[in-house]
Amino acid sequence: MDRSLTSEGRERLALMLVASTSVTFTIAAVSDALAVRRARRRVSGPPEPSEQPARRPVDRRTPVAC
Repeated sequence: MDRSLTSEGRERLALMLVASTSVTFTIAAVSDALAVRRARRRVSGPPEPSEQPARRPVDRRTPVAC
């Protein structure tokens, strides 16, 4: 009883491998996107002072014409 894999069996195995891999990657990508979205919603608040751009100092010197 030789139980070698036939060409039809190999094709089915390859198809199932590709299908399961693509389903796994799709589920992982969707769950990562949802996790990022949830994390961004939790952080919604006023920005910290270190994140605000620095203001330029106002030049209050009197101009001198030469």
